[in-house]
Amino acid sequence: MSGKDEYYNRAKQQGYRARSAYKLKQIDDASGVLGEGGTAVDLGAAPGGWMQVAAERVGPDGTVVGVDRQRIDELENPDATVEYVRGDITEERTKDAIREAVSAEGDDRPVDVVVSDMAPNMSGDYDLDHARSVHLAGQAFDVATDLLDSGGDFVVKVFDGRDLADLEDDVETEFEYVRQMRPDASRDESSELYLVARNRLTAPVRAGDRLEVDVVDTGEEGDGIARVEGFTLFVSGVEEGETVEVEVTDVKPRFGFAEPLDD
Repeated sequence: MSGKDEYYNRAKQQGYRARSAYKLKQIDDASGVLGEGGTAVDLGAAPGGWMQVAAERVGPDGTVVGVDRQRIDELENPDATVEYVRGDITEERTKDAIREAVSAEGDDRPVDVVVSDMAPNMSGDYDLDHARSVHLAGQAFDVATDLLDSGGDFVVKVFDGRDLADLEDDVETEFEYVRQMRPDASRDESSELYLVARNRLTAPVRAGDRLEVDVVDTGEEGDGIARVEGFTLFVSGVEEGETVEVEVTDVKPRFGFAEPLDD
């Protein structure tokens, strides 16, 4: 039995709207982006297969928002709170509608993960199809950076090709790290892969930045603590009360590390 038949038949048997549901299952099994109780936004969600998986994974305390220019038929007895937004993700009013949907239950919830399985209409010209897929992924990336809270995650489909490295570099600047994944459920002949970006960075600094800081406190491990626009930097080998020039060496969603520069 071919891979296509296996996942197609399995989807029919298990009630998923699309065989692509297994791609998200495999991505989440490997990366854990769909945490229980989380809020997930699915871009290009029709017909709803990824929404079904996301609802299962975030569970009854979680929320899933499906977004598409096409109408999405409502899920039957979903495991999570599910909202639907019909609109173009490049339009600000669609982003506003997503924010409203996330807060539909009266909570000012952060968005924990944005996922996108969007693909262009295929022309048969590989270079053109690749370029269009990168463009779509870039649009999804723009939405993700706008919606995600610090520490949030992003999953996006793209076709492999010459423009992939530039896209991956752009995504990596906004997240702690990015990896490529090729789920087993993807067809063997497909060039598709997924960029899985973890831990959205909203810090005012990035690794490699050099700046002058005031050391205002001492951490439990003895490192100095500096604040940059409210963001915490741990600086090794300095004392409280010093003003030093440092280089940022690593940035996490809620804190970073820096080393003092030699005079």
